[in-house]
Amino acid sequence: MKKLLSSRPALWFLFLFYLSPSPCHGPLRHRGLQGVMTAAGTGVVSLGAGVSLVRDRGGNAATR
Repeated sequence: MKKLLSSRPALWFLFLFYLSPSPCHGPLRHRGLQGVMTAAGTGVVSLGAGVSLVRDRGGNAATR
């Protein structure tokens, strides 16, 4: 499972899929603290995938 989730297509999917709803999903769908936490959670997933994409960009170039 780790190999699948760390593949570049999966990271791009997580980054783009969770980046798009993070600023507006929480406040529009849920009110109050639940909306803030939903937006923060999707933002954290998106940022984590984005950081992994940037971090692995230079290291895996020779092995592809």
